Amino acid sequence: MSAAEAEAVRRFRERCGLPGLVDVHTHFMPERVLRKVWAYFDAAGPLTGMEWPITYRQEEDERLALLREFGVRAFTAMLYPHKAGMAAWLNDWAAGFAARTPDVVHTATLFPEDGVADYVREAVESGARVFKAHLQVGAYDPNNELLDPVWGLLAEAGIPVVTHCGSGPVPGKHTGPEPVGRLLARHPRLRLVVAHMGMPEYTDFLDLAERYAGVRLDTTMAFTDFTERVMPFPERERGRLADLGDRIVLGSDFPNIPYPYVHQLEALERLGLGGDWLRAVCHDNGARLFGL
Repeated sequence: MSAAEAEAVRRFRERCGLPGLVDVHTHFMPERVLRKVWAYFDAAGPLTGMEWPITYRQEEDERLALLREFGVRAFTAMLYPHKAGMAAWLNDWAAGFAARTPDVVHTATLFPEDGVADYVREAVESGARVFKAHLQVGAYDPNNELLDPVWGLLAEAGIPVVTHCGSGPVPGKHTGPEPVGRLLARHPRLRLVVAHMGMPEYTDFLDLAERYAGVRLDTTMAFTDFTERVMPFPERERGRLADLGDRIVLGSDFPNIPYPYVHQLEALERLGLGGDWLRAVCHDNGARLFGL
């Protein structure tokens, strides 16, 4: 990281009067798993038509130092399984990571498999404060009956679940608003955070945020030059961003982003929705979501 980038983030915080940033969508996971994620993005060009260079391919300690230099006072360790048998050991790793990293929000994950209710309950009892559900990578229906007791437990506990459920960058069998709409109809109190603003089905997921009080949308990669080229946010919906200013939270996808961290912040600023909106999105809403 150049000193210029840290200075640019600091100037953004000063312009907005921010005590710091709360980033609900950052990735920390076992190194061998993260390397496989990076290999996927390295190959993403042929799959998606978008070159995807990883900007922050440093070691874990360096990545933590970067977030702190940017003034991120709380962040997550979004990790997720792509098959059965992974989630419980990922949760064990995440618990250890949280124990040695005081500014991380203790993160856990899940998968529709035998025993999921048991290991999710164990994660909650060990202090997990946010979960990650990746419907695209995991290729599962959130309405799978094995998950029903899990959603009930998390709704009752008030623990948010950051969910990749939109169909970007490539659609999955169970992505899109319809499966999530059915889930929320059955568990209306679930605190569901829609990753990436639900791109490219932005309008449908804004509708769900209006309909269900517990739904939030994270900004991850939305409004950036990279995303606007291929999945632009509809101009007609900009007013709804203002109206739902208490339901939108900062997410970045750090370190797996193809541009500098500050670009996400500047992309939000250029929406022109004002300082109060930026303070809410970049700090206050996330702080409230995690009870900071």
